[in-house]
Amino acid sequence: MKWQGGRQSDNFEDRRGMSSGGKVAIGGIGGVIVLLIGLFMGGDPAQLLQQMGANQEVTTGEVRELSAEEQKLTAFSRVVLQSTEDVWGKLFREQANADYPPTKLVVYDRNTPTDGCGMGQSAYGPFYCPADQTIYMDLTFNDELKQRFGAKGEFALAYVIAHEVGHHIQNILGVLNKTNAMRAKMSERQYNKISVMTELQADFYAGVWAHYASKNSDIELSYDDIVDGMQAAAAVGDDHIQEQAQGHSNPESFTHGTSQQRTAWFKKGYDTGDLNAGNTFDDRSLQ
Repeated sequence: MKWQGGRQSDNFEDRRGMSSGGKVAIGGIGGVIVLLIGLFMGGDPAQLLQQMGANQEVTTGEVRELSAEEQKLTAFSRVVLQSTEDVWGKLFREQANADYPPTKLVVYDRNTPTDGCGMGQSAYGPFYCPADQTIYMDLTFNDELKQRFGAKGEFALAYVIAHEVGHHIQNILGVLNKTNAMRAKMSERQYNKISVMTELQADFYAGVWAHYASKNSDIELSYDDIVDGMQAAAAVGDDHIQEQAQGHSNPESFTHGTSQQRTAWFKKGYDTGDLNAGNTFDDRSLQ
């Protein structure tokens, strides 16, 4: 993956260096793993934070000095974000005759407040907050990708960012409003299926971005990078995460899709580059 020297997005805020206090109470079984299953890559932060009973206090401070590795990850994330802006900006102009309103990326240490989605926590993994159209991420999650989930290569983190941008696309198009409105009308089991469709569509959009990244932005991708992306998608499948956490998986509780499904929809987006091919909600196999 060639990205060095690429343009870096200005839709970026660095909150590292904030000090924190207070306690977080996590209900349910599995603690951090349950939160990762629920929030990692697009869960509803506002609802889950309420359910988990998070209680945090945050005091702002000076942005701390970054290590060489942190500086590299920061530059990488900003280049990838700029690439998503270039790709989606062109697609919106050509296919919708509209301007693309970019999302913002906030990076932080440990915890940070959001505008409408409660208190973000590193343990939750990266997430998108529809209320403020912002992605929140502790970049140490890159270590989690490698060490806990076994996702190797630089493109794994790029896939995560592109997936979160996929949720932003859904927000712009009104998909998230519709799916969130369904929540009160369905049982938890029924809504889990809607959640899976929502997450798989975000994976599809990540694949669409990858399809156009080398053509329409400063990033150059190889097929090895795409393989890394598919492996990252597989690594964060519900079945894989649950089996790691508790030794078995429960399909009725899946909210993001299996490893096979996440890989397949990312690859479909990459192979087709066609936004119209990503309607997961009409896929009978997911109903």
